[in-house]
Amino acid sequence: MNDFYWRRIVSPSPTHSIVASKVADVTGDGFPDWVYLTAVKQPDSPYLTNITLVIRNGRTHQSETYSLTENSGYYPTLWLGDFTGNGINDILIVIDSGGSGGIVYAYIYSTLQDRMTKIFDSIQFNEQHQYQVQYANQYKVNIISDNPRKIYTLDLHYKGPEYLNEIYNPDGTLKQPIEGWVDPVGGIYPIDLSRNNKYYLLIMQQIAGRYHADGLGYVENLLSWNGHQFEIVRQTVATYGKNID
Repeated sequence: MNDFYWRRIVSPSPTHSIVASKVADVTGDGFPDWVYLTAVKQPDSPYLTNITLVIRNGRTHQSETYSLTENSGYYPTLWLGDFTGNGINDILIVIDSGGSGGIVYAYIYSTLQDRMTKIFDSIQFNEQHQYQVQYANQYKVNIISDNPRKIYTLDLHYKGPEYLNEIYNPDGTLKQPIEGWVDPVGGIYPIDLSRNNKYYLLIMQQIAGRYHADGLGYVENLLSWNGHQFEIVRQTVATYGKNID
Protein backbone atom coordinates (compact mmCIF):
# COMPACT_ATOMS: atom_id res chain seq x y z
CA MET A 1 0.00 0.00 0.00
CA ASN A 2 1.73 3.17 -1.20
CA ASP A 3 1.44 6.91 -0.68
CA PHE A 4 -0.67 7.34 -3.82
CA TYR A 5 -3.43 5.13 -2.37
CA TRP A 6 -3.60 7.24 0.76
CA ARG A 7 -3.62 10.50 -1.20
CA ARG A 8 -6.76 9.31 -3.00
CA ILE A 9 -8.71 8.75 0.21
CA VAL A 10 -7.74 11.80 2.23
CA SER A 11 -6.68 15.37 1.48
CA PRO A 12 -5.10 18.07 3.64
CA SER A 13 -6.90 21.32 4.34
CA PRO A 14 -7.09 23.83 1.46
CA THR A 15 -4.41 26.05 3.02
CA HIS A 16 -1.97 23.21 3.68
CA SER A 17 0.00 21.05 1.27
CA ILE A 18 1.56 17.66 1.89
CA VAL A 19 5.33 18.17 1.84
CA ALA A 20 6.58 14.74 2.97
CA SER A 21 4.98 11.34 3.58
CA LYS A 22 5.72 7.73 4.48
CA VAL A 23 3.60 4.62 4.95
CA ALA A 24 4.41 2.14 7.74
CA ASP A 25 2.98 0.85 11.01
CA VAL A 26 3.81 3.46 13.68
CA THR A 27 1.03 2.57 16.14
CA GLY A 28 1.95 -1.08 16.69
CA ASP A 29 -1.39 -2.57 15.66
CA GLY A 30 -0.03 -4.31 12.56
CA PHE A 31 -1.79 -2.01 10.08
CA PRO A 32 0.20 0.38 7.85
CA ASP A 33 -0.39 4.01 8.79
CA TRP A 34 0.05 7.09 6.64
CA VAL A 35 2.52 9.50 8.23
CA TYR A 36 2.82 12.88 6.58
CA LEU A 37 3.79 16.49 7.07
CA THR A 38 1.64 19.37 5.94
CA ALA A 39 2.71 22.99 5.62
CA VAL A 40 1.75 26.34 4.21
CA LYS A 41 3.87 27.12 1.17
CA GLN A 42 5.14 30.61 0.45
CA PRO A 43 4.87 32.15 -3.04
CA ASP A 44 8.11 31.79 -5.02
CA SER A 45 10.03 30.44 -2.03
CA PRO A 46 10.88 27.01 -0.60
CA TYR A 47 10.27 28.41 2.89
CA LEU A 48 7.41 26.61 4.68
CA THR A 49 5.34 27.66 7.68
CA ASN A 50 3.03 25.82 10.07
CA ILE A 51 4.67 22.46 9.42
CA THR A 52 2.48 19.86 11.13
CA LEU A 53 2.77 16.10 11.68
CA VAL A 54 -0.33 14.10 10.77
CA ILE A 55 -0.81 10.38 11.40
CA ARG A 56 -3.68 8.64 9.59
CA ASN A 57 -4.36 5.39 11.45
CA GLY A 58 -4.54 2.50 9.00
CA ARG A 59 -6.98 0.51 11.12
CA THR A 60 -9.41 3.19 12.33
CA HIS A 61 -8.85 5.70 9.47
CA GLN A 62 -8.79 8.45 12.10
CA SER A 63 -6.20 11.23 11.86
CA GLU A 64 -4.22 12.83 14.67
CA THR A 65 -2.21 16.03 14.26
CA TYR A 66 0.84 17.10 16.25
CA SER A 67 2.24 20.62 16.42
CA LEU A 68 6.00 21.10 16.30
CA THR A 69 7.95 23.43 18.59
CA GLU A 70 9.59 25.16 15.62
CA ASN A 71 7.27 24.69 12.68
CA SER A 72 8.84 26.85 9.96
CA GLY A 73 11.82 26.14 7.74
CA TYR A 74 13.02 24.40 4.62
CA TYR A 75 12.96 20.89 3.15
CA PRO A 76 11.31 18.88 5.95
CA THR A 77 11.94 15.14 5.83
CA LEU A 78 10.49 12.04 7.47
CA TRP A 79 12.31 8.87 8.47
CA LEU A 80 10.65 5.84 10.09
CA GLY A 81 12.52 3.27 12.15
CA ASP A 82 12.82 1.80 15.65
CA PHE A 83 14.82 3.82 18.20
CA THR A 84 13.20 2.41 21.35
CA GLY A 85 13.60 -1.29 20.59
CA ASN A 86 9.91 -2.15 20.99
CA GLY A 87 9.57 -3.28 17.38
CA ILE A 88 7.39 -0.30 16.36
CA ASN A 89 8.51 2.32 13.87
CA ASP A 90 9.28 5.72 15.39
CA ILE A 91 9.01 8.99 13.45
CA LEU A 92 12.03 11.24 12.92
CA ILE A 93 11.30 14.71 11.52
CA VAL A 94 14.14 16.99 10.40
CA ILE A 95 13.68 20.57 9.16
CA ASP A 96 16.40 22.91 7.89
CA SER A 97 16.25 26.22 9.75
CA GLY A 98 17.70 28.10 6.78
CA GLY A 99 20.20 30.03 8.87
CA SER A 100 23.84 30.47 7.89
CA GLY A 101 24.90 28.04 10.62
CA GLY A 102 23.26 25.03 8.99
CA ILE A 103 21.10 24.39 12.05
CA VAL A 104 18.23 21.90 11.94
CA TYR A 105 15.11 21.33 14.01
CA ALA A 106 14.54 17.66 14.77
CA TYR A 107 11.81 15.71 16.57
CA ILE A 108 11.12 12.04 17.27
CA TYR A 109 7.65 10.68 18.00
CA SER A 110 7.12 7.15 19.33
CA THR A 111 4.23 4.95 20.38
CA LEU A 112 4.85 4.19 24.06
CA GLN A 113 2.19 2.45 26.15
CA ASP A 114 -0.26 2.78 23.23
CA ARG A 115 0.17 6.56 23.09
CA MET A 116 2.03 8.66 20.52
CA THR A 117 4.64 10.64 22.47
CA LYS A 118 7.39 13.09 21.54
CA ILE A 119 10.61 11.55 22.86
CA PHE A 120 13.20 13.90 21.30
CA ASP A 121 13.30 17.62 20.62
CA SER A 122 16.52 19.17 19.28
CA ILE A 123 15.72 22.52 20.92
CA GLN A 124 15.55 20.85 24.33
CA PHE A 125 18.75 18.95 23.53
CA ASN A 126 20.53 22.24 22.79
CA GLU A 127 19.35 23.70 26.09
CA GLN A 128 20.47 20.67 28.09
CA HIS A 129 23.91 20.32 26.50
CA GLN A 130 26.08 23.42 26.66
CA TYR A 131 29.73 23.91 25.70
CA GLN A 132 32.61 26.32 26.17
CA VAL A 133 35.31 26.86 23.54
CA GLN A 134 38.42 28.52 24.96
CA TYR A 135 41.67 29.28 23.13
CA ALA A 136 44.71 28.50 25.28
CA ASN A 137 48.44 29.16 25.15
CA GLN A 138 50.75 26.99 23.05
CA TYR A 139 48.37 26.83 20.10
CA LYS A 140 45.62 24.89 21.83
CA VAL A 141 41.84 25.12 22.05
CA ASN A 142 39.85 23.52 24.87
CA ILE A 143 36.28 22.37 24.21
CA ILE A 144 34.46 21.84 27.50
CA SER A 145 31.20 19.88 27.58
CA ASP A 146 28.89 20.58 30.52
CA ASN A 147 26.78 17.43 30.03
CA PRO A 148 28.54 15.03 30.10
CA ARG A 149 31.43 16.71 31.92
CA LYS A 150 34.36 16.30 29.54
CA ILE A 151 37.18 18.39 28.11
CA TYR A 152 38.82 18.01 24.72
CA THR A 153 42.02 19.75 23.63
CA LEU A 154 42.72 20.51 19.98
CA ASP A 155 46.13 21.35 18.54
CA LEU A 156 45.90 24.31 16.15
CA HIS A 157 49.19 23.81 14.30
CA TYR A 158 47.28 22.44 11.31
CA LYS A 159 45.81 25.93 10.82
CA GLY A 160 49.17 27.17 9.54
CA PRO A 161 51.52 30.01 10.52
CA GLU A 162 49.41 32.85 9.08
CA TYR A 163 46.43 31.90 11.25
CA LEU A 164 48.55 31.31 14.35
CA ASN A 165 50.54 34.53 14.00
CA GLU A 166 47.33 36.55 14.10
CA ILE A 167 46.38 35.35 17.58
CA TYR A 168 49.62 34.13 19.22
CA ASN A 169 52.84 35.82 20.28
CA PRO A 170 56.14 34.29 19.12
CA ASP A 171 56.45 32.47 22.45
CA GLY A 172 53.09 30.74 21.96
CA THR A 173 51.06 32.87 24.36
CA LEU A 174 47.74 34.38 23.34
CA LYS A 175 47.75 38.02 22.34
CA GLN A 176 44.31 38.34 23.94
CA PRO A 177 41.63 35.97 25.28
CA ILE A 178 39.53 34.31 22.57
CA GLU A 179 36.38 32.25 22.94
CA GLY A 180 34.53 30.32 20.28
CA TRP A 181 31.29 28.37 20.49
CA VAL A 182 29.51 25.17 19.53
CA ASP A 183 26.54 25.46 17.19
CA PRO A 184 23.13 23.98 17.98
CA VAL A 185 22.32 20.66 16.33
CA GLY A 186 23.34 20.79 12.67
CA GLY A 187 23.04 17.14 11.70
CA ILE A 188 21.07 14.18 13.06
CA TYR A 189 21.30 10.66 11.69
CA PRO A 190 19.82 7.25 12.63
CA ILE A 191 22.48 4.52 12.76
CA ASP A 192 21.97 0.77 13.20
CA LEU A 193 25.32 -0.03 14.81
CA SER A 194 24.42 -3.56 15.90
CA ARG A 195 22.51 -4.44 12.71
CA ASN A 196 19.51 -5.50 14.78
CA ASN A 197 17.05 -2.88 13.47
CA LYS A 198 17.30 -0.80 16.65
CA TYR A 199 18.75 2.58 15.82
CA TYR A 200 21.09 4.90 17.66
CA LEU A 201 20.93 8.65 17.06
CA LEU A 202 24.07 10.48 15.92
CA ILE A 203 24.03 14.23 16.55
CA MET A 204 26.64 16.56 15.03
CA GLN A 205 27.38 20.13 16.10
CA GLN A 206 29.98 22.37 14.49
CA ILE A 207 32.71 23.97 16.60
CA ALA A 208 33.43 27.58 15.60
CA GLY A 209 36.53 29.59 16.49
CA ARG A 210 36.82 33.35 16.12
CA TYR A 211 33.90 33.45 13.67
CA HIS A 212 31.54 30.91 12.18
CA ALA A 213 33.53 30.19 9.04
CA ASP A 214 36.56 29.51 11.29
CA GLY A 215 35.52 25.91 11.79
CA LEU A 216 37.52 23.81 14.24
CA GLY A 217 35.65 20.51 13.92
CA TYR A 218 32.53 18.85 15.30
CA VAL A 219 31.16 17.59 18.57
CA GLU A 220 29.55 14.21 17.89
CA ASN A 221 27.10 12.72 20.39
CA LEU A 222 25.82 9.17 20.01
CA LEU A 223 22.47 8.68 21.77
CA SER A 224 20.62 5.49 22.69
CA TRP A 225 17.16 4.98 24.16
CA ASN A 226 17.49 3.58 27.70
CA GLY A 227 13.83 2.73 28.21
CA HIS A 228 12.90 6.16 29.52
CA GLN A 229 14.84 8.72 27.51
CA PHE A 230 17.74 9.18 25.12
CA GLU A 231 21.14 9.22 26.80
CA ILE A 232 24.59 9.98 25.45
CA VAL A 233 26.54 6.73 25.26
CA ARG A 234 29.53 8.20 23.43
CA GLN A 235 30.77 11.75 22.92
CA THR A 236 33.71 12.58 20.67
CA VAL A 237 35.25 15.63 19.04
CA ALA A 238 36.34 15.36 15.43
CA THR A 239 38.82 17.88 14.04
CA TYR A 240 40.12 18.64 10.57
CA GLY A 241 43.38 17.19 9.32
CA LYS A 242 46.28 18.94 7.64
CA ASN A 243 47.12 17.99 4.09
CA ILE A 244 50.41 16.12 3.73
CA ASP A 245 52.51 17.25 0.77
